[in-house]
Amino acid sequence: MKSKWPKIIYKEEGMREGMQIESANIPVDSKIELLDSLSETGLKWIVVGSFVSPRYTPQMACIDEIVKNFHPKPGVKYTALALNEKGVERALEYVPPLTLDIDMFPRLQCHMCDVFTRRNANRSQFQEIETWASVIESAVTNNVTEVGIGLHAAWGSNFLGEFPVDWTMAVLERQHTLWEKAERSVVSVALGDPMSWCMPHKVEETLIQIKTRWPDISHFRLHFHNARNMALASIYAALTVLAPEDTLELDGTIGGFGGCPYCGNGQMTGQAPTEDLLHMLEDMGIDTGVDIDRLIESVWLCEKIVGHELYGHVSKAGPRPKSFSQLYDINMPFIETRHHASHFKFGQEVYNDSIYPWKAAIESAYYDRLKTGLPVYEVDGDWPWKQAGLLG
Repeated sequence: MKSKWPKIIYKEEGMREGMQIESANIPVDSKIELLDSLSETGLKWIVVGSFVSPRYTPQMACIDEIVKNFHPKPGVKYTALALNEKGVERALEYVPPLTLDIDMFPRLQCHMCDVFTRRNANRSQFQEIETWASVIESAVTNNVTEVGIGLHAAWGSNFLGEFPVDWTMAVLERQHTLWEKAERSVVSVALGDPMSWCMPHKVEETLIQIKTRWPDISHFRLHFHNARNMALASIYAALTVLAPEDTLELDGTIGGFGGCPYCGNGQMTGQAPTEDLLHMLEDMGIDTGVDIDRLIESVWLCEKIVGHELYGHVSKAGPRPKSFSQLYDINMPFIETRHHASHFKFGQEVYNDSIYPWKAAIESAYYDRLKTGLPVYEVDGDWPWKQAGLLG
């Protein structure tokens, strides 16, 4: 059956986005252990870190050692962030196993928040816009016909407030018009949200307007942060708007950890937890190719390495049981702590010391039906309506 959802490309950012806001004293061997663990989960794209100045991001000072000593897995794409020419030169020394993460489309882009780009990159929005002419010239010179547009801080800023969708669309319109004048075809849009201002209804409205105004755009890249817990809901909103012929690039971090020292929320910025997001996608019928159980093990390893609990939910409560053998024991005792809840992984031994308040074992005719292979409810039959005296 043909999927009703867009094609998903997923990028795991924990080794970069997550680690950049954690302690700079985490041992290199621990980071390599985590990267190798992620490589065994089925993830197809993993960002290993950043080639940036250790003066301002000391957490990335060991990136060279990590890339030299981790164990690449065939079929996995490994990339690293490089923000300038020097960073690119350093990254090139490790190709392979790294692949340069180069935007497939020449792109006109800028930050909606001038304050954030000054804090983050030490340049103004005006300076970002001044680069557009050279991007266009390069695309024309190299006869690149398909191009992109994009914005960071697309929906709002902790420093300048909310940006209505009309403002977002007005800036994208300027970019699109410049490409039209250069006789290039705009097929891609990238929208970033470094300060966690995404809201499902605004994401939905933005994408509907983009698809309505520019139907040739079929490639979408969305980068959400999660300080207000809206990343997962915003991703779902995007999925409902986009079509099967569209491609949607998403990213997140295991455990939802990560953050930016420039946005004002620090470690609380976070991203969509990878395990929660991929669990949702799988349940929607979107095959991710990822082993959620192995992914949860990587989350637990990461918590051990960083020394604190992370922010996802599936790693704590477990995936939804999908078979009879995975269903919870109907006679399990009280489950109160996270340790108790880990029975989905370790079995009843984790709750043997819990309170059991029932005087007799719990029995259920519904459960008995399930044990024999019958459905819990009959849509067109008598169960349970006849037994409950509700027929006639």
